[in-house]
Parts: sequence; structure tokens; C-alpha cells
Amino acid sequence: MTVILIPSFQPDARLVHLVRALREADPRRPILVVNDGSGAAYATLFAEVEASGAALVTHERNRGKGAALKTGFAAAQQRFAGHAVVTADGDGQHTIADIERVAAHLTGPALVLGVRAFTGAVPWRSRAGNRLTSTAFRLATGRALGDTQTGLRGIPASLLPWAASLPGDRFEYEFRMLLRAVSDGLALVEVPIATVYADGNSSSHFRPLADSARIYAPLLRFTASALLAFLVDTAALAVLYALTGWLFASVVMARVISAGANFAANRGIVFPRGRDVPMRTAAARYFSLAGLLLAANFGLLTALTDAGIPLLAAKALADGSLFVVSFTVQRAVVFAPSSSRASTHDEVALTPRE
Repeated sequence: MTVILIPSFQPDARLVHLVRALREADPRRPILVVNDGSGAAYATLFAEVEASGAALVTHERNRGKGAALKTGFAAAQQRFAGHAVVTADGDGQHTIADIERVAAHLTGPALVLGVRAFTGAVPWRSRAGNRLTSTAFRLATGRALGDTQTGLRGIPASLLPWAASLPGDRFEYEFRMLLRAVSDGLALVEVPIATVYADGNSSSHFRPLADSARIYAPLLRFTASALLAFLVDTAALAVLYALTGWLFASVVMARVISAGANFAANRGIVFPRGRDVPMRTAAARYFSLAGLLLAANFGLLTALTDAGIPLLAAKALADGSLFVVSFTVQRAVVFAPSSSRASTHDEVALTPRE
């Protein structure tokens, strides 16, 4: 038996219709709705939801979709122990057939994702947002997913404690779940579903600027850290050269200083889990990577300039390519605790090691 979990904030009648349709499709199936602090104005609607056969959990104040999902996972473990969970949105985006399809694929220790094709009349912000997050996900993990923003997901009972422990309380939570799934070596199963947007997705509570910043936070922090290192490197070079007049030694020392600043920022802020890696181990990994990237940068510059590309353009291409490599390797290797560095191939499904 699978629990259907629906996080909800200020819903409309479509939530009631979904609960009733799920109950008609399978009267025995548990349905769990989390009212994420919708307020007194929605009390009557949630009473209808409960009367229609759903178990209801209520947040006193709005805490975000991620928090509502984690509350739901905890409630599912307590009330329906041993049952897998399928998360669905209550705004009409997920059909009963697609919810059933995702539930049917919950046959092993893998996350099941209902993946939309984004064909037909799709709001521009939804299409653009998914492309951006899919690109960010591919850059961060090396893994391509067709739909990184899907709210229709199947989570085996064995992974519910893992899912409940992940950071993030708002829309960034679902993206972080995918990032951690790959870094923890969990299999991801993609199941095609219909692309449904009612009324241009006007009921969505997604805030384009604030929530996008949360979703892209790891890449934004990494970019800021790299910019800080560039500024430190430039300032240190100017000071050291003014003091010594020796260009080579000034370049080397400035790079050591800026690399130290970048290492500290990445370990403490960009990749917080890096604090679990012993300082000596993380430093050895980081500076080994820095050496490899320096050699690769020289090789790429040489190859590109030999091919007739101007130096500045060649440098931009080389630096851009290695920026992606650096982010991916630092996240997956340099600042990853040894217990979470596992194979990311689809064929391997591991229990979480939290």
C-alpha cells in the first residue's frame, strides 16, 4: 500500500476534487494532506478534505513546501509505518492515472520521478525554470534529468528517514533532494507523465526571484566564492609585486593566498558538508584538484590559441569549462564526506548512510 502525500497552502476546490478522486480510485489507500499554515479562511475547505477521507496535519504558520513534505514524511512513518509515499500537488497538475503510474514503479530502493515532457501550452516561467534547474543539475552532478521540478515523486518506505533529514524548507528542498540522491548513490527512475497547467499555473505559490535564489544557492555561493578568490588574488599580486618587484614569486604567493581563501569559503559556506571532512584530507583533495586544473587550463589555452582563437576568448572558454569541472568535483569529491561518496550509476541503489 502507498500513502499519497499532498502538501497544500491556500488551495482551491481542486484539492477536494483530487482527494475524492483518489478515494474513489482506491478506497483503502491512505491519503495524507499537510495544511501549510493556510489560515482561518481555508478552514472550511480543509474540513471538506478531511471529510472526503484524507488524514490532515496542520502547520500553525506557513513554513514552506519542503517543511510540509518533511512533516508529511514524519506523519507517514508514524501513522502508516512501512508504507511508501507518493507526493503529489493539489492544484490539478497531477492526474490520478499518473499518480497510479508513479506508485506502480515503487518496487525497489529508488526514487521515482514523474517526468513531464513540457509539450503544449506551458507557461513560459515554468518552461524556462525547468530548463534552468535541469542545466544547473547537470552541471552540478553530470546527470541529465528531464524534469527537476516535478512534485510527483515516489519515495520508498526505507528512504523516508533520509528524505525527512534533508535541508531546505521551501521550494529548494525538492531540488536538494535530487542533488543528494545522486551524491548518496541512490537510483533515480523517471516515469513519463502528462504535462498539465491549469489557468496558466496561476495557483502556484512559487516566487520566481526568492525561490529561484534558494534553488540555485549552491552555484551562486560557488560563483561568489570564486569572485572573492579573484579579488584576493588580484590585490595580493599588486601588493606583493610592489614590495618585492619579483613577478614570478608574487604570482605564486598571490595564488597560494587566494586559494587558501577560496578553500576556507568553499569548505565553510559553499559546501557545508565539507566541515565533516578532516581539514588535512579536504586540503589535500582541494590543492590536488587545483594543480590538475592549473595544468588543464594551460593545456586548453595552448590548444585553443594554436587553433587560432584569440587569447582572451580562449581564456574565457577554458575558464568557463574548468569552472563547471571545479564545482562538480569539489561538490562530489573534495568536500564530500567519505560515507556519502558512492556510485551514481542508475544500476546501483544504496541505502542512505546518514
